[in-house]
Amino acid sequence: MDVKKKLFKIFGPIILAAVLLTLLLISPFNFRKINDKTVEVAALSQSKNVFKGTVVKQKALEENYVPFFGSSELSRMDAFHPATLASHYDRSYRPFLLGGPGSTSLSQFFGMQGINQQLKNKKAVMIISPQWFVPKGTDPGAFSLYYSNLEAVTWLRQAQDDQMDRFAAKRLLQMPSVQNDAILKQAIQKVAAGQELSSSMKIYLDLKYNQLQHEDELFSTLALKDNTQRIAKVAKVLPDKYDFEQLDAIAYKLGQANTTNNPFEISNKFFDKNLRKKYKKLKGKQSKYSYVRSPEFADFQLVLNQFAKDNTDVIFVIPPVNKHWSDYTGLSQEMLQDFNQKITYQLRQQGFNNIVDLSKDDGERYFMQDTIHLGWRGWLKMDQAVAPFLTKEQLKPKYQIDNYFYSRSWQQLDGKDLDQVTR
Repeated sequence: MDVKKKLFKIFGPIILAAVLLTLLLISPFNFRKINDKTVEVAALSQSKNVFKGTVVKQKALEENYVPFFGSSELSRMDAFHPATLASHYDRSYRPFLLGGPGSTSLSQFFGMQGINQQLKNKKAVMIISPQWFVPKGTDPGAFSLYYSNLEAVTWLRQAQDDQMDRFAAKRLLQMPSVQNDAILKQAIQKVAAGQELSSSMKIYLDLKYNQLQHEDELFSTLALKDNTQRIAKVAKVLPDKYDFEQLDAIAYKLGQANTTNNPFEISNKFFDKNLRKKYKKLKGKQSKYSYVRSPEFADFQLVLNQFAKDNTDVIFVIPPVNKHWSDYTGLSQEMLQDFNQKITYQLRQQGFNNIVDLSKDDGERYFMQDTIHLGWRGWLKMDQAVAPFLTKEQLKPKYQIDNYFYSRSWQQLDGKDLDQVTR
């Protein structure tokens, strides 16, 4: 046997397998179907792979799942969490939790790109965390946790020469996530400059999309965290029939029983794990914090712009900060009120009028589970607005997007100066 035949015998199967795998990945055809059980688990998993993908989200939103956009508060799964109440009372919708710690507006915008068709003329819920709106804006490292090339390629294939996509491109170029793919980066630079993509770039994006889509089908649902049993367990304290007075009493008792080791009405587990060893050092340390001037307001505008394009009817929730904690750390109530006024202005000026403002409930007992996240009675009060919105017919939204809200002047405007806004 000559050398060529020996080499082929050794490496031929490997080369053939590589060629077949490549052809499979760039094929335009889907080759894996996602079953209902996988969707059920994925909806509550808060998996970053699911967030960064498209196939599971698409299937879920084509059925009875409603996207709940947010961040770390979504992981506070008690008996009154939106997923618990929806399941226990067998409502017509199920929450699909999109977000986790560090997922701010820019992450949410790119995460929406693969589900725009599923968001068209549908409903959604978005919880706005004041803590996103820090002076430096979204953290590049945190953004990287929720970014995928699939999101970017999906967006690039449908990007237009408008303010939204140009701004999104400029923001994406400021993140380290896109630096490893030269062609992808060049395409983003073209969108940022308002230039059309070349034919070769479009071909590359089509092939790349097929590859990434198939990888998403194969790998995005591996090792999902299954929270379905957790939801079923905490729901056991709920009565069979939904009765607000009875539920509020249960929430009060649960909050009371679970906040016994600290003076802030923070859950015992959270306090022991995150605060016990350091809380004394934090007294008065948040007095200079501000959520009023931030690039996040422009990133948030990307999300609003996309909702408007998709004609998605959205209800926004503005949670409070635990008043016991903010009083202790010196976090300014005046600053929080300025933030609330500013974000509400940005919403209402563009026709986003479904707003659940819980900011004044900061002192309600057992409303918060920890320093900044809703719990027990907070979830329940949110449900009083969100459930009717999702289960009853609503007036069609009439959005009027204003590009002023992308401007630096808006990002840096104080909440007290809204009457001075000029366009």
